Amino acid sequence: MEHRFDAAAYGGPGWQPRTASLREELGTLWGHCGLASEWTPLRSVLLHRPGAELAAGEPDLVQHLDPIEPARATAQHDALAQAYRDLGVDVHYVEPPQAAPPNLLFVADLLFMTPEGAVVGRPASSVRSGEERFVQRRLAELGIPILRTVRGRGTFEGADAAWLDLKTVLLATGLRTNAEGASQVAVLLAEMGVDVVPVGLPYGAMHLMGQLRFADGDLAIAWPGRVPYAAVEALRARGYQVLFLPDEGEAKAGMALNFVTLGPRRILMAAGNPVTQRFYEEVGIECHTVAIDELAKAAGGAGCLTGILWREEAA
Repeated sequence: MEHRFDAAAYGGPGWQPRTASLREELGTLWGHCGLASEWTPLRSVLLHRPGAELAAGEPDLVQHLDPIEPARATAQHDALAQAYRDLGVDVHYVEPPQAAPPNLLFVADLLFMTPEGAVVGRPASSVRSGEERFVQRRLAELGIPILRTVRGRGTFEGADAAWLDLKTVLLATGLRTNAEGASQVAVLLAEMGVDVVPVGLPYGAMHLMGQLRFADGDLAIAWPGRVPYAAVEALRARGYQVLFLPDEGEAKAGMALNFVTLGPRRILMAAGNPVTQRFYEEVGIECHTVAIDELAKAAGGAGCLTGILWREEAA
């Protein structure tokens, strides 16, 4: 066979260069995904529907707070998924080919979405080790680019990172994300032209998500005494108003802060938190509620249960 350097395969006249960026290919060559904000309209999420694995053992052995009734928890999770659908959000599921581990329902910990695709986390606890395999497989099935998987001795959980603006991510270290894991994520973000504001979490705080949530591009809600000082300063420097929870009891027992932002000043929050809901509504936040009290016994709220795949770009 004659070697022809003028053939298209070698860059000849028929050669068709790939000119679009990865970000430009999302939604065509790749699946719809990506975000660079915590507050723009939510388009799709990734969940895991829990079942019998929630009765897996003594609560402390599986990192739960109290014994869970699996049937009731599953019914509440189905209601959560339906609430998303009713609100116009596409729902996808992680469905492992084998028996699910007891904390796979907390999908938010297992990925962090960027404008170009996902960072797959590496959970800090041996109880959760390996969960990232199931999320990685599902992301690939959905056509979502995987930009990085945290490796080595790094640990990183997606609930420890949040977008402050298009070019800035708040990245927390503590119980679940260590310095090595945070460094790996920061290197990737730097390649994308994104700065990182590093903060440390106090002892007894699980994730950044549990201490700070975003209701709009200029409004954040924080847990006083737990939210990092540097996080509040970074928010205020970027024009955010930072409000503080009115009822710590509802935050602890009712997961009142652990909400999911559906769009500007629209949230999906845990039912049964009247003081906090009234506080949100008084500052112009539209609240949709769903009961998750049985699911919360596994030590997480609506935000923890929800892996965010796609938000609309900020105008």
